[in-house]
Amino acid sequence: MGCAFGRRDSYRVEGKTGEELKFQRGPTTVIEPTKSYPYVNNNATVATMKPSQQQLKYLQQPPLVEIPVESLPAELLNTTDKKPADMHLDLPPSHPADKRLLDKIYGSMLGMAIGDALGAHVEFRPRAYLEQNPVQDLQGGGTWGLEAGQWTDDTSMALCLAASLIAKKGFDPYDQLVRYKWWWRKGYMSSTGKCFDIGNSTKAALDEFVKRQHQFAQEYHIQDFKELDLLPHDLSTKFDTKCSREDVDSNGSLMRLAPVPLFFCQATTPVHAIYYAGVSSEITHGGQKAVDACRFYASLLYAALNGTSKKEFMDRMFYDRCFQAGWYGDKPLHPDIVQIANGSYQEKNRSEIKAGAMAVQTLEAALWAFYNDNNSFHNGALKCVNLGDDTDTVAAIYGQLAGATYGEQQLHPQWLERVYAGNFIAEISKWLQYEGYQWKEKRREYAKKLKN
Repeated sequence: MGCAFGRRDSYRVEGKTGEELKFQRGPTTVIEPTKSYPYVNNNATVATMKPSQQQLKYLQQPPLVEIPVESLPAELLNTTDKKPADMHLDLPPSHPADKRLLDKIYGSMLGMAIGDALGAHVEFRPRAYLEQNPVQDLQGGGTWGLEAGQWTDDTSMALCLAASLIAKKGFDPYDQLVRYKWWWRKGYMSSTGKCFDIGNSTKAALDEFVKRQHQFAQEYHIQDFKELDLLPHDLSTKFDTKCSREDVDSNGSLMRLAPVPLFFCQATTPVHAIYYAGVSSEITHGGQKAVDACRFYASLLYAALNGTSKKEFMDRMFYDRCFQAGWYGDKPLHPDIVQIANGSYQEKNRSEIKAGAMAVQTLEAALWAFYNDNNSFHNGALKCVNLGDDTDTVAAIYGQLAGATYGEQQLHPQWLERVYAGNFIAEISKWLQYEGYQWKEKRREYAKKLKN
């Protein structure tokens, strides 16, 4: 299906063209956990999550083992002619699932979708308008003419990312781009069945991806485009998936981020969640600020999912302690992201917060709302939306962290009932937990083999 480029196409304006860099394939990492399941630790601290030098070393090496990609829900997740509300995934196989962790994973996914839906009908409205007409509940109509509870590109792309992690049983940037393309061209994972809202940077990256697909098909004599979208592992790893310019620093990768740390949160250190969060941005938003906004937010999500208190991971020294503990390897965050990590938002009032389309602005706005929400998702989500401008994205980013912190059971019950495709999001959440657990277990088994 086609995609109608409305005001979003002219709203998210990027900088000048930068030089393309060749993508270096992200590694398949191997870890050896030091704690037994369950992994939610309500007394978790930075010190207990410190990665070993061996774990950091694995992130610099090529893949060590090929993991089968067959997955029970893969066939359905590769279907492009059904809307999310019409899709149904069976329950994952039995495994030692922790209900508290599932509540946080589900809370993060639903929090993102609810925030997105809350802001959808007033997207691009200036703050002055929201001050006169404050949003107080889910509403339909407005910018996109959606029904109350339907969400936009933020949640659609996050579901594409989640579907890839589940179907491929791990991080596969080529498959992620394929699913983003399906969303753009076929309405895959859209709440309406069509792509009606796409950012400039995302569209440019997908245009580049399609161009490279055609070139790749000629080079490897692939005539069937369906076959091209479903490349086997040995071919997909040869594809250059870094389809963004170096100077693209808008918020389109941050808004969809949650599934990456949700999938990798059961690893005993956060290095995987943070590393792959950065790679997930590079394929469409390659600017260092956008990449590092994702890396930092992934560290917050990992901490929240593993039971670290809000007080601790919102502390001004959290980033410094995490960097010293090895969470970010030897690559510090961009200074603009460090400023936010060090608590710039804690010193600002509402009039000083900008809710624009750049990753730095959106990250600060979402954290400002989270810091000032009085531990209430309802309060924080409305604070985000009523900032105006990129209302849906700021609220969706807030919802990822607030949902992971407070859990699904603390979300507004009426919003839970009304959000579009809530049952499907619940099923996706269960599969993210299951496949994340399997990913961790396979690497623990492989680590044991290396020692023997």
